[in-house]
Amino acid sequence: MAAGSYWLVCHTKPRCEKKFAALLQAERFEHYLPLIESVRRYAQQTKRFLKPLFPGYVFACVPAEQKARIYQQDLLARAIVVEDVPRFLRQLEDVRTIIASGLELSVMPLLTKGRRARIVGGPLHGLEGIIDDPASPTGIVLSVDVLRQGLHVKVPAAQLQPLP
Repeated sequence: MAAGSYWLVCHTKPRCEKKFAALLQAERFEHYLPLIESVRRYAQQTKRFLKPLFPGYVFACVPAEQKARIYQQDLLARAIVVEDVPRFLRQLEDVRTIIASGLELSVMPLLTKGRRARIVGGPLHGLEGIIDDPASPTGIVLSVDVLRQGLHVKVPAAQLQPLP
């Protein structure tokens, strides 16, 4: 992140996430649009495509003096400045790791209560979150605080280590 720049959570107009990310790319602004593969089956064919993990949101690092440029294409509804940047970047890195792992995931409301755990095996080794169901854990929920959402990832209970 360059000096004088700040991270924004950009809430785009409906179905404009990829266009907005392309605009940021053309302007050479650092950005991240988490995409996941989706499969649709129609009568005679199957279509695979990438869709945004968080519909309507793109994360961008924009120089303060060029903030007005992101509003010029009429794709942005609003932009929220990220306050806790180190935590935000750590959570974005967790999202990247989860997507790269290829494990089954889903977006859900943010959990604030529950037993914290660390993943001790597999491709997500070292990530921390909240156990989804303490009685019979099937996975872990990792926080994306700035969106007030969580990512539920299915992880075998043997790979979860409860934290004190």
